[in-house]
Parts: sequence; structure tokens; C-alpha cells
Amino acid sequence: MSNIREVARLAGVSVATVSRTLKSPERVLPETRDKVNAAVLQAGYRPNLMAVQFRSRRTGNLVILVPKIANTFFARVISGAQQAAQAAGYRLLLCDTQGREAIEQEFAALVYAHQADGVIQLRASDPFVSLPPGTDALPLVNACEVVKDAPYPTISLDNRGAARAMTEHLIGLGHRRIGIIKGPRSSPLTLDRVAGYQDALGNAGIALDPELVCHGDFTLKAGYDGAGTMLTLAERPSALFCENDEMAIGALKRIKQMGLRVPEDISLVGFDDIPFAAYCDPPLTTISQPAETFGHKAVEMLIALIEKRPITQRHVLLPFELTVRGSSAPLVGFRSEPDR
Repeated sequence: MSNIREVARLAGVSVATVSRTLKSPERVLPETRDKVNAAVLQAGYRPNLMAVQFRSRRTGNLVILVPKIANTFFARVISGAQQAAQAAGYRLLLCDTQGREAIEQEFAALVYAHQADGVIQLRASDPFVSLPPGTDALPLVNACEVVKDAPYPTISLDNRGAARAMTEHLIGLGHRRIGIIKGPRSSPLTLDRVAGYQDALGNAGIALDPELVCHGDFTLKAGYDGAGTMLTLAERPSALFCENDEMAIGALKRIKQMGLRVPEDISLVGFDDIPFAAYCDPPLTTISQPAETFGHKAVEMLIALIEKRPITQRHVLLPFELTVRGSSAPLVGFRSEPDR
């Protein structure tokens, strides 16, 4: 039976380096890690993982709590997290929580039970809230939808600024009756994006019309239903801002079913820049946010917490980009003022 010395000989490294690679792969150069892993396979070596975990007090497992795994944006976040975890020698345990606190707390308890090393939470909720009083703080990073003033590291987007920029884009095209289909009422993303929408209207001297605000839940159906509601108003909007791309795609279907054209009859914009957005007919104007970076950065910060390394910036704000495509256009008859 092969042993660790045989692996070291095949890899051309010391026994200590092999041991370090198996216990803490993130502390080893990638090329060295690759040589050791290849030698392990060649030698048929099977390390006692239970003993390795006992000595290091780490499992190599990271839990990521996803509110809705079918959501295309979250799929991109997971992809970024998986790549970062694998590169650092960790495994990612994916948990589809459906936004339910009981499920979040159940999976987060794996850390308390030493079956995982830390948690990435993609919803504005603390999954460790039910742990026994006096429990030491456990490694947690909150990304995407974050708890305001959280005591743990967070990664978010300037959602208010992004929604303001999108609404200003529509106002700049001459639109004044701009409808908005919101996300879930309790979501911080919804609150921030509505606030940005209101900021832009107020700055332009446009009064907020409550009938142009429609409640949704980030699903295709919510966009479809919301567009139907908006388009049956006595004075329908000339532009429609959906707080995510999935709702915008649902709205696009409903608009076409009602015999209207985008953007000739109504401009339509979204948020997230999911892959489908560029392939709609017409392609969707949207807010691009770096979904994969959310996942990658969250894993980096979580591993730093696990390894007790300093984090220079505990609350990271990622940039957005207004991506203008064919679904938004000037209001018929509108002429912008020439530059002076």
C-alpha cells in the first residue's frame, strides 16, 4: 500500500509539502498542488481525511444558501463561487432554501456541528440567529441581498444608484409616465431600487403616480401580469422598468400579446443582464451587475474569515453598468436639447 513518502517522491517535494497540500491546499502554490494531486492519483494514495480534518479542525466544505436556485442571476453567482472554492481547495455545498429561514438555519448549523467551515448567505437574513446564546461568531459572508449594518462581511451592488441611472435614461429619452414592476415587498433590493426610481423622478420634477407602481416577485409571471395591469390603465405608461430581467421578459410577452411594439409603442427595461437579455426581440436594455464576482468575492472573504486572515474591506460595493440595447427608445415626437 502506498504512503505519503511515496507521494512525496513522485511529486518531487517534501513529505511536509504533501501534508500541507492535503490539509491546507490554499497555502500551496497551484503548480505544487497540481503535482501533489497527480502523484496522489499515480500512487493510489488514500489519505485519512478524518484524521486530516481532526488535526486542522477544518472540513474543506463551504455552504452557500441560495433563495431560488432556478433564478438565472443566482446561477451565475454560484458559478463564480464554485470556481473560487475549487481554486482554493474547498468544496461548495449548494443549498436551495426557497427563502425559508428554517431551511437556512438547518444548513447553517452544519458549521456549528463542524461539518462545514463557513456560510455564504445570498439573502438578507442571518442564518445563525437560532444558535444557542453565547455561541462564538461563526464564519459568515452575506452577498447580493444584504442585511443593513451587518456585523459580518457583505458584498452588494449600489441598487439605488443603478435604478436611478436607469430611470434617468428613460427620462432622458423623453418619457415621463414610467411604470415600475417591483420585486418582493420585504426585499432590500426592492426598497433600494424603488428609492432610486423615486430619486430620478423627483430630480426631474415628475410626481410619483401610485398607479404606475406594480408589485411583483422577480418571476416571469409577475412581469407578465404586471405589464397586463399597466397596459389597461386609462393612461398607460410610455416606458416600463422591471426590477429584474426575468420580469422584463415576462412583460415583453404580454406587451406583444396585446398588439403593442417594443420600443415603438412602449420602452421596456430590466435589471441584472442575464444571458437571455441580449437575445430577446428586441434585445433588452438593462443594468449589468457582475454576478460571478459576487460569488468569487464571497468565497475569498469567507476563506479569509475561516483562516483568520485580516479583511481590509468588510463591506464591498460592486459597480454596475447601464447597458443600452434595442428595447428603449425616445418617446415619439421627443427631441432632446442639443448640447451646448
